[in-house]
Amino acid sequence: MKVLVIAPHPDDEVIGVGGTIAKRAQEGHEVYVCVVTKAFPPLFSEEVVEKARKECREADKLLGVAETVFLDFPAVTLETIPRYELNDGVLKTIQRIKPDEVYIPHRGDMQLDHKLIVDACMVALRPKYEHKVSRIYSYETLSETGWDVPNTTNEFIPTVYEDITETLVCKLSAMKVFETQLGDFPDARSLEAIDALAKYRGSTVNVRAAEAFSLIRETK
Repeated sequence: MKVLVIAPHPDDEVIGVGGTIAKRAQEGHEVYVCVVTKAFPPLFSEEVVEKARKECREADKLLGVAETVFLDFPAVTLETIPRYELNDGVLKTIQRIKPDEVYIPHRGDMQLDHKLIVDACMVALRPKYEHKVSRIYSYETLSETGWDVPNTTNEFIPTVYEDITETLVCKLSAMKVFETQLGDFPDARSLEAIDALAKYRGSTVNVRAAEAFSLIRETK
């Protein structure tokens, strides 16, 4: 099986799907990560951008990712890009990799990049193309999910739980690589917060640690 995780920015894939990525890789499946945006000067220094990309490659490798793809659309100013260009970039990646299982962000996330990328993913994941994806899930991202205006549309409602008891340590180790992104607790992007969410999601289904997803579509 091939698995593709769409990440708006470096580290989103680890925060939201890191334990599942490691689990799938250990099970012998091919896992790919597509980071859609890139931070550009003057909003971000070139030194920080390159360091974050290096961290992303190292963290993904630690999880067992077969390939990390960077699409280089502009972070934070993604709304300036024509929709067809973003749609096409995501579509070409999906049709090249031909994944069976795809993980995308939650559309209710606060960051506009996340919302726009979800919309592009859903266009690219329409079951009308040569390769049709069997399962599509959305994942939660600490510091983005649950921080927008509270309403029924923005609420993240889990319907699928992945037991990551055996891979939580690997997920946390991968997150440690992201020195440019990590904060100190109670920062949402801290190791303690990530660990706490995994244990809370696990307690929901009576396992020691879990990642929660919302099933968007499944075709059997």
